[in-house]
Amino acid sequence: MTSMSLFTVWYTYSDDTALRDTVRPDHRAFLGELAAEGTIVLSGPVSSPEGAPAAALLLVRAESADDALARLANDPFQVNSVVAHMDVREWTPVLGDLFDALA
Repeated sequence: MTSMSLFTVWYTYSDDTALRDTVRPDHRAFLGELAAEGTIVLSGPVSSPEGAPAAALLLVRAESADDALARLANDPFQVNSVVAHMDVREWTPVLGDLFDALA
């Protein structure tokens, strides 16, 4: 069995806040299902400097960056074009209060 790694997934949102508000309940339900199965470790919006687009950070447990993207492909935010850009990077935590919980 392939070991699971952690990936940071940065969502940068479109400027269509009305659409984001409409789709948010389905988005959160979808991520909630992924959290229940252990794929989503943490997720939530991040503050944006003035003039910067709204964004969110997701911490995803997956076999690869492609696997992380595949697990998120049906996110209603992606399906409805709320996500304008995604950045996925493998993350290797080395210390901190949550280190053992993430291992």
